[in-house]
Amino acid sequence: MTRIKICGITRAEDALSVAESGADAIGLVFYAPSPRFISIAQAKIIAEASPPFVTVVGLFVDAEADFVREVLANVPLDMLQFHGDESPEYCAQFNKPFLKAIRVKAGVDLLQCAARFQSAKGLLLDAHVEGIPGGTGTSFDWALIPDKLSLPVILSGGLDIENVVAAIELVRPYAVDVSSGVEASKRIKDAAKIAAFINEVKRTDV
Repeated sequence: MTRIKICGITRAEDALSVAESGADAIGLVFYAPSPRFISIAQAKIIAEASPPFVTVVGLFVDAEADFVREVLANVPLDMLQFHGDESPEYCAQFNKPFLKAIRVKAGVDLLQCAARFQSAKGLLLDAHVEGIPGGTGTSFDWALIPDKLSLPVILSGGLDIENVVAAIELVRPYAVDVSSGVEASKRIKDAAKIAAFINEVKRTDV
């Protein structure tokens, strides 16, 4: 069964809508340049409103360790997601399960990345767009992903209702991660698009 994460949640009602549609996880963005950035106070409201068995993931990009600790002290996060140039040692210091995002392009050795970040729960594979660490709505060449990685693959980058079935059939990822592909506008999720996206994912699992 392919798991589903909806990232860039900015409102408690969107978190509830996502959970009701059957997603497994939500992502909260703690990276100020992102249009989907939320404050610690906003994140606390969203995380506390999330129902049981929905994993709440906090996304960071080369953040000061003290800032990550401040978030963890105030927001009940289940998992961390690192999108910058963080080292394995940096990622592991918070004693929380974590995902390491890798921006994929020709020449990036994903087997080496998986070996380096062996303590991660998975590799989140996203498109490489110069100067932007994620959330670009751009896909990448899925053929660049090796068949056998030592870590679960969370496929991200430009996924939407139109292409997610093809992506799953080719890559067979552990999970898919979508943000802009299910939005009504920047920061606001579209409940109908979320439901349709989840239905498409589940269709591949039949």
